Amino acid sequence: MTATAPPPKDLRDFYENPAVPVASGSARSLRQARMLAEALGPATGPAGPATVLDIGCGDGTAAATAAPLLAGHRLVGVDWSQDALRRARTRLPYAVRGELTGGGLPFGTGSADAVLFSEVIEHLVDPDAALDELRRVLRKGGHLMLSTPNLAAWYNRGLLLAGVQPVFSEVSLRAIHGRPGREVVGHLRLYTARALGEFVAASGFEVVRLRGAPFHGVPRPLRALDRLACARAPLASILLLHARRT
Repeated sequence: MTATAPPPKDLRDFYENPAVPVASGSARSLRQARMLAEALGPATGPAGPATVLDIGCGDGTAAATAAPLLAGHRLVGVDWSQDALRRARTRLPYAVRGELTGGGLPFGTGSADAVLFSEVIEHLVDPDAALDELRRVLRKGGHLMLSTPNLAAWYNRGLLLAGVQPVFSEVSLRAIHGRPGREVVGHLRLYTARALGEFVAASGFEVVRLRGAPFHGVPRPLRALDRLACARAPLASILLLHARRT
């Protein structure tokens, strides 16, 4: 008989479980890093090296993937999970503990030039307070690079018509019910392209552009179609939003 892990008591307990996935696909990470590198320019340029905070860095895989494209810039990983930070420190020179709520992030007002906020917002109870805190730590004109799963991804539109729970959405922290997939990852909120843009703009940012990225969990026979859908962000699996602090 196989032993099973006890159910999580709360969200913090859930994210401290080493079995919970904290890494995301390299295709998304690379696309997002290219957008940020284009926005920042080279570290040897007139603006000099930028301070980039990867908020919710998880195990550091995404930041490590982005690092070669951000050479010379200061990249700092931040997460609230001690388990994730232990893994992140094997990949990143700087990884510190921080939270978006409570006492806030351990950085001064206007101290960051850019924030990577990758696959985090869908996990938050209070995304409004989170964006307020990101706006605080960013300098005026600083860059926000946010990515999140798309509720209106091309396959989710078909699944909803068939009465199936959309991919990325979850109704339990203990098991998957009513949708494809096997991993529980703790998603609390999902956004369409339109909703995400309106929400970020209402939080004191100017939306610069919105792009799409593929999802690493799409079955292999459908991956070519998933990459094709990226040409239209509202249909893509993953939404990549670039905004600037006003």
